[in-house]
Amino acid sequence: MPIQLTRRSLVGMLGAVPLLKGGPPGGRMFLALNSTLVNNKVPWPDFARLAAKTGFPGTDVMLDAAQKAGVTATNDLLAELRVKPAVLGFPVEFRKDNEAFVAGYKKLGESARFAAAIHCPRMMTYIMPSADVPKAELYPVYRSRFSQCARVLADSGVRLGLEFLGPLHLRKAKPYEFIWKMPDMLEFARDCGPNVGLLLDSWHWHHAGATTTDILAAGRERIVHVHFNDAPALPPEQIRDDHRLLPGEGVINLVGFLRALQKVGYTDALSVEVFNRLNDLPPEEAARKALNASLGVFRKAAVPEG
Repeated sequence: MPIQLTRRSLVGMLGAVPLLKGGPPGGRMFLALNSTLVNNKVPWPDFARLAAKTGFPGTDVMLDAAQKAGVTATNDLLAELRVKPAVLGFPVEFRKDNEAFVAGYKKLGESARFAAAIHCPRMMTYIMPSADVPKAELYPVYRSRFSQCARVLADSGVRLGLEFLGPLHLRKAKPYEFIWKMPDMLEFARDCGPNVGLLLDSWHWHHAGATTTDILAAGRERIVHVHFNDAPALPPEQIRDDHRLLPGEGVINLVGFLRALQKVGYTDALSVEVFNRLNDLPPEEAARKALNASLGVFRKAAVPEG
């Protein structure tokens, strides 16, 4: 389903370019509650209330539920709680056939306008690092789909972050290797549009062998959103993506990670995404534990948290 570049979409894309620079001048990175911390057990809007109650400055926003509630209700909720919206999930199914893609694509404009209206002009999704078809075949399909979506998002000044996945078992899950290195995903994002960048996850950054130099090379303009977590000292063959540690518990160079983000001027959210580590705890206790661990790393890095 090719989409023509109209004057309206071109104006939108050009208007979105300043937004690539992230948050307001003088702002600071801030931590956001992610649903993995509470084992996906707390629905919206109670999830946002939990973020505020436990001291998180920000919250990931559950798109379907928040959009159903509406712009006014969502803005009023966030204002009342004094929490900042961190990011929204990308609602388009790009991994399946063209029919599934088109169905989601048709609704993207409405979701993009909602994102802009609640002052959260950021969406995110992940791309698997292996596939059933060769990279040369899959790459142009994904590039075409994301480029079309990027133009729709640009009309509302919304950016899209693409996450690369580093663990070895995910890279070997399918017959053909796809994009899993940070520089390669950065290049792909650039191919997709000026408002497309990275969802930078410290876990995948570490397991993909990326460095602080890669963060500096990406710059503020191409880092849309960040996930924050840690990893155990295990050989690559034993790493599993859904078993992570709280920030500061593992071996990832999180001090260098934070300092590099600070150096490029990143001022948006770091969502604390930790699978399984806190599943046995009540949601409030789990959220507080994750926040305190994350703040400990911020202090160690001497990086102020907003």
